[in-house]
Amino acid sequence: MKFGIVGLSGVVVNFAVFWVCLNGLGLASLRSNVVATVIAIATNYLGYRYWLYRDRDAASRKREITLFLVYSGIGMLIETGVLGFVRYVLGLDSTYEQLGAKVVGLAIATVFRFISYRTWVFKALPEPADEPAAATSGQELAAQAELMLAAEQIRYAKAE
Repeated sequence: MKFGIVGLSGVVVNFAVFWVCLNGLGLASLRSNVVATVIAIATNYLGYRYWLYRDRDAASRKREITLFLVYSGIGMLIETGVLGFVRYVLGLDSTYEQLGAKVVGLAIATVFRFISYRTWVFKALPEPADEPAAATSGQELAAQAELMLAAEQIRYAKAE
């Protein structure tokens, strides 16, 4: 449900900016699509990170943002590719034909993004283990925490 709300807000932003760029600013359809998609990607990231996936592992934001941008970029290529195919190969170039192509491209890209965000970008936190394994897991967790603390101390010392 939350993915749908964030996604729907991104779709509204995407189509609104696309419409303004195409009709208000007179940009070409592919350029309008790229501008609209980049702005929608930025608003979607905020919604996904701080509302939908706020309980997910955020240990490595740099990795998360990089993967989010890579998969969002691939989604943008899918969307723009469909729009370009309809416009330049099929020769359908009216505003409503371009909007229809955008809808199809966005639908395909949305499925791709949903799967990639959930699988690789916003990873779920690991579930607690069973009782016997929890003791071993607790020892491993303590060792990992000590390594992370040592790494942070080294990074802090380098920053000074």
